[in-house]
Amino acid sequence: MRILGIDPGFERLGVAILEKNKSGEKERVIFSECFKTSAKLDFAERLNLIGEEIQRIIKEYRPEILSIETLFLNTNQKTVMRVAEARGVVIYEAAQAGLKVFEASPPQIKIATTGYGRANKEQMIKMVKILVDVDSSKKSDDELDAIAIALTAFAHIRS
Repeated sequence: MRILGIDPGFERLGVAILEKNKSGEKERVIFSECFKTSAKLDFAERLNLIGEEIQRIIKEYRPEILSIETLFLNTNQKTVMRVAEARGVVIYEAAQAGLKVFEASPPQIKIATTGYGRANKEQMIKMVKILVDVDSSKKSDDELDAIAIALTAFAHIRS
């Protein structure tokens, strides 16, 4: 089974494809990246680029499930709205490709990866690197978050 994990954003989009074989092996990262769009582009063009990248990844890696983080509210309403729109593009592309959609809140992701719903970023990153073999060149928080989001879907599927 393959899961596409997405840490949503419009400037930086964390993307990961994790795979698990039926033999019970631990999950394996087969692709991850931090996809970036330029602030110099119109917002609509940035959304278009995100949609094209998600289409490309789905076609190349053939995941069965999209695991995406739900939004958490912060003080910048404009940013929340823009991230929501980027999430919409990702969910739309996944639905068009026939993927099931799994949504997880930040506390659910923290519980699935660390066992503690209020874990900090450093604790999450440390556990992600323990739970799956992560290339040491993968240093982007967005990329590692996408891996954690995909791991969360695997944890929920198991239970």
